[in-house]
Amino acid sequence: MATVVEPQVTTYQQYIDGAWVGAASGDTYEVINPSTEEVIARVPSGGRADAARAVAAARRSFEAGDWRNKTQAQRTEIMYQIARHLQEVSGDWAMVESQNSGGTIRKTSVADVPLAIEHFRSLAEQALQIPWYEPLPWIDIPNVSWNFVQREPVGVCTGIVPWNFPIMMAVWKIAPAIAMGNSAVLKPSPLTPLTALLLARAIDETGLLPRGVVNVITGPGTDIGEELVGNPDVDKVAFTGSTATGRRILEMAAQTIKKVTLELGGKSANIVCADADVDLAVDGSLFATFFHQGQVCESGTRVYVHESIYDGFLAKMVDKAKSLVVGDPTDFSSQVGPVISRAQYDKIMAAIERARGDGGVIECGGGRPAGAGDKGFYIAPTVITGLPDGSAASCDEIFGPVVVVHRFSDEGEVVARANGSMYGLAGGVWSRDTRRAIGIAKQLRTGTVWVNDWHMINVLAPFGGYKQSGLGRELGTYGLKEYTEVKHIHVDQGVPRAERFFYDVVLS
Repeated sequence: MATVVEPQVTTYQQYIDGAWVGAASGDTYEVINPSTEEVIARVPSGGRADAARAVAAARRSFEAGDWRNKTQAQRTEIMYQIARHLQEVSGDWAMVESQNSGGTIRKTSVADVPLAIEHFRSLAEQALQIPWYEPLPWIDIPNVSWNFVQREPVGVCTGIVPWNFPIMMAVWKIAPAIAMGNSAVLKPSPLTPLTALLLARAIDETGLLPRGVVNVITGPGTDIGEELVGNPDVDKVAFTGSTATGRRILEMAAQTIKKVTLELGGKSANIVCADADVDLAVDGSLFATFFHQGQVCESGTRVYVHESIYDGFLAKMVDKAKSLVVGDPTDFSSQVGPVISRAQYDKIMAAIERARGDGGVIECGGGRPAGAGDKGFYIAPTVITGLPDGSAASCDEIFGPVVVVHRFSDEGEVVARANGSMYGLAGGVWSRDTRRAIGIAKQLRTGTVWVNDWHMINVLAPFGGYKQSGLGRELGTYGLKEYTEVKHIHVDQGVPRAERFFYDVVLS
């Protein structure tokens, strides 16, 4: 009789106030590998009490000042040391990320983990560029005074992140917060908490941060999220996720007037001009759509191709999409892995069926790939044509390996169509004429535009969206400044009472 090998199940704890603890309730939940549908971990099922405890710890650490009162050079040097330790201990993180998120090992090992560590280091370095003191120009009206702007940490910052890039999103929320002298509470997605906890473990191992500066809590979204947003001891909320949830967070944050950064949904337009390098644009459009199974907020899921090259472009795109290897994400030969969950799988399949009902032509994909078996949330790369711009598949963020291809005839038309979306996160233009491409890029109402490329997030550049794709920016000095407050200080320069005529409005 063959021996049945059970998958290894690892037990994790939350990181609160410098200690590793279970949920206040004692409850745990199971984390599933989306490629096998097997349990790979058990983590605390935290709730409001855990969130409140983490916020209280962050508040104590901030008020104590051991971290916020350090100089920027001191904080940056400590973060450099942490980054070096992250590099030393991250050997198996790519595999954990792949098993937990379904991202292919070629992605998690080449992009996710090394870039997350580099972003941690780079954000610490860029913090040195932020001026904490800025003198204002001299002014002697109404009276001579010395004026300057003092920049200060915000306070307690909570980060709520999605399941698609767990380690990267954890760094994007923790690193800028602590680089600018704040204390942080991170809530990873309940679907993908593992590498966020490994990150916290590595930070804890260094012993370089005071207790309570970094906290990571796990559990279902609603109770923890509402505590992290509504708690009056929280000064800033940074959220990455759906537009619907972003609206709710903004509504709740308004009750205590918190600073809020929102990076929300997208339905990015990918414009392929008549003079584009077709082979490059095809590969780039496939990368724009099927990288991480299309589970990327800035994916280029609306492709607009000039009518003069449309047929040849589509034929090449479909042929290559059919050739992509869908399979076990921990196998380096796999180019496309599973989507994150059964719920997401069902949602994507329903969107494909609706596209069929709306008259869309499924050029390839549209279901489970051949040979995928009955385990794992696998969907074949799907290319759809024949849909109007107003169709659901052309407007809604499907968040899966699905792209809709349209044809266009002139530049003015395609810019208007590209901008005809409630989203404005990203966009792209493919053309051999750089001046022309930049001209189109300037007309697109999106936070990022790539010319002859896609998904190239630059840690030095601001990332965020227009319209219902979000508020504020992450990354670069733009994102770091979101984690500060500014204060104007006016210092009188010995002006005699007799010259203070504004006082006389009241006193004479």
